[in-house]
Amino acid sequence: MRRLLLVVWLALGASIAQADNGSFYFGAGVTSNKLNDIVVQGTAFPDIDKGSWKVFAGFRPISVFAVEADYLDLGSNTVEGTCTDCCMQACRGLYESDAQAFAAYALGFLPIPVPFLDLYGKAGLARAQLTTKIFGSATSNRGTEFAWGVGVQAHISMFGARLEYEQFNIPNSSGAKVASLSVLLNF
Repeated sequence: MRRLLLVVWLALGASIAQADNGSFYFGAGVTSNKLNDIVVQGTAFPDIDKGSWKVFAGFRPISVFAVEADYLDLGSNTVEGTCTDCCMQACRGLYESDAQAFAAYALGFLPIPVPFLDLYGKAGLARAQLTTKIFGSATSNRGTEFAWGVGVQAHISMFGARLEYEQFNIPNSSGAKVASLSVLLNF
């Protein structure tokens, strides 16, 4: 048992001590987004539950730490609805929801002894914008909130792929939940 613990400790220690020589990376991916319960000034707007895209760039100075900036297009949704105007006449029009976010994260990588695989957690801030339109009149809500995520990435030489989950709050909604599959390039 002591030998097993010693081998595990040495393997983990070696992966922590191994520093990358200033590794920059960038990537892009497809996302599956959920943004529910959108209510602005007492009016319910359509949920966003669609696929979209994201781009990111980062710097990993050592093997267990990185900083990263992301842009996420969270998608949009439009539904036709009915309203009552001031003369009590019914009218039909479009209700629209559109969202995007910029996020900055610090990433911590688990020091596992598999050289081509990384498990990581990320925490930071997301600056989100939710735009809602009703019958042509637009309202834009912005907010900066805590953001977090977890993921796994595999890499061979300069190329990699990543699967991750992120979550953050957006004003006037239940918050964004984002799953993504991305490719990345290290240089």
